[in-house]
Amino acid sequence: MTFTHNDIEVIFEDKDILVIDKPVGIPSEDSQKGEKGIISYLQTENRKTIHLLHRLDRNVGGVMVFAKNKKSAAALSTDIAQRRFFKTYLAVTDGIPESREGVCKDLLFKDSKKNRSFVVDRMRKGVKEASLEYRVLSENDGKALVRVLLHTGRTHQIRVQFSSRKTPLTGDGRYGSRDRGCDVALFSHIISFNHPVSGELMEFKKYPRFEDYPWSCFGGADFGNN
Repeated sequence: MTFTHNDIEVIFEDKDILVIDKPVGIPSEDSQKGEKGIISYLQTENRKTIHLLHRLDRNVGGVMVFAKNKKSAAALSTDIAQRRFFKTYLAVTDGIPESREGVCKDLLFKDSKKNRSFVVDRMRKGVKEASLEYRVLSENDGKALVRVLLHTGRTHQIRVQFSSRKTPLTGDGRYGSRDRGCDVALFSHIISFNHPVSGELMEFKKYPRFEDYPWSCFGGADFGNN
């Protein structure tokens, strides 16, 4: 798939931060094989400095926030580390979670060579704690639409934590989904944080295309208000 600068919707921009709706299909960083990451698409003559604060997998779209100078990058990175930067996702699962809402806590090990994460049963080198909370918003035909608030930001965290509970994300063959009818059904829905300079509370929200499978299984209501 070929992208251009015009394919990326800018949701908000000032001299300190940039907020976009990232398309599915663009990695967060340039690859060693020369493939352009999201920052390469965003840089322009008037926007030369962009700092990556968090990542979205190539096949995950939605709200993404960047800093435009070192001061803002430092302030927002501190907020992320101290869990004052809130990220909420929408996901579709194969199977219905046992509880309609809850908190998932696990120990995750990242295998960098395989670019996969695994739930493990004890702390050791390379293992980090992972935590999220979720709520099932709707169910249909053996699938669930789930809203997820991340407490931590581990590699593939949502994907592996739901997979370990036998409800992999739809389309996520890497972590156990047998449904190959779509990309990984995960979307960056809401990001909220305090502006790094003004301190103003900022919140940005986008929705996946509810006409696309598997989101289409759930109509198109404003699930963010549930």
